[in-house]
Amino acid sequence: MARRHSLLFPETSRFFPGQRWINICLRTLHLIGLSGTGYGFLSNGDSFNWKAFLVLTIISGTAMMLISIWSNGIWLLQLRGQAILLKLLLLGLILLQPLFHAELFVTVIILSGLISHAPGNTRYYSVFYGRRIDSIP
Repeated sequence: MARRHSLLFPETSRFFPGQRWINICLRTLHLIGLSGTGYGFLSNGDSFNWKAFLVLTIISGTAMMLISIWSNGIWLLQLRGQAILLKLLLLGLILLQPLFHAELFVTVIILSGLISHAPGNTRYYSVFYGRRIDSIP
């Protein structure tokens, strides 16, 4: 159990060479995907291939999420990680419930803005511990 604990929750966060630049590139691709998806959704661009942009958004977001989890799994226990899991679920629902694509998309944007610009005590809050956590107690 201790080995699994250290793999998912290392004592100090892991980093690999180039991680910052990979995250910057993934974030840039993510913004491109969001922009194209938003255009397709909000302008009712039926002839516009918004699904390719949605896939780019999901893939780039998932890649950023996996890097965060690899760096330190505590991210999964914090509100910032849980919000991203919820956003991925909502983006996936867009493919299953296309009638609500605009509403789901706007909800994802609202969640993104609220969580990414929230104070650290909010982003690092854990519903499991009922307080901010920076390491596993």
